[in-house]
Amino acid sequence: MENLAIGNIILLILPILVIQIGLIVFALVDLSKREKVTGGSKVIWVFVILLFQIFGPLAYFIIGRKE
Repeated sequence: MENLAIGNIILLILPILVIQIGLIVFALVDLSKREKVTGGSKVIWVFVILLFQIFGPLAYFIIGRKE
């Protein structure tokens, strides 16, 4: 019975984890290709992306990208 509950929890967490890692990787790759970003230096954005999990990459895409 416990194994079934653990399996269900893993199935719930796995998609969120995949989305989180995908956002982080995509944000870091995008950041490395840009010459300029808003709201500070690239180093600050790396820390924001890595430390604030899902919200860091989203903040970068909304605020940090300079077109």
